[in-house]
Amino acid sequence: MVTSDRMTVRPTLPPLIVLTSAVVLGVLLALAVHILAVRIGLDLGSLWVPGPGGLMPASAAAAWWLVAAVALVGGYATAAMMDDAASARVPPRLRQILIAAVVAVLAAAGGAASGAGPVPTAAGVIAGLAALGLGATMAFCGASFALRRR
Repeated sequence: MVTSDRMTVRPTLPPLIVLTSAVVLGVLLALAVHILAVRIGLDLGSLWVPGPGGLMPASAAAAWWLVAAVALVGGYATAAMMDDAASARVPPRLRQILIAAVVAVLAAAGGAASGAGPVPTAAGVIAGLAALGLGATMAFCGASFALRRR
């Protein structure tokens, strides 16, 4: 019986590269979802515009949760996929499908953003910056959870 003294070493990427990439993709996905959500009527900016009776519209809350969830899941999935891809544990076909899905979402957001729409208001600009901050925070949390899983 022959034994080997060498341990199998799994190649990994440096954590800073994984974290940075996951946060960037999570923010891009959060902003894309924010742009698409505004087009269908889920506007973060409606938070500052009271509805009838002075109540906050439910669509504003749904938009906040949607942006946060997409950023968290996007950051986690990106960090986990990068970690698994470095050690060749992700099938190439699955990787190609996920890349195509991300490109399709970003292209749809680009198309929605380039269409004619209302003139941006102060509430719209603040909502966009809030989506950016929320997306960055949640993508960082998702990526941190994935890196801790190592």
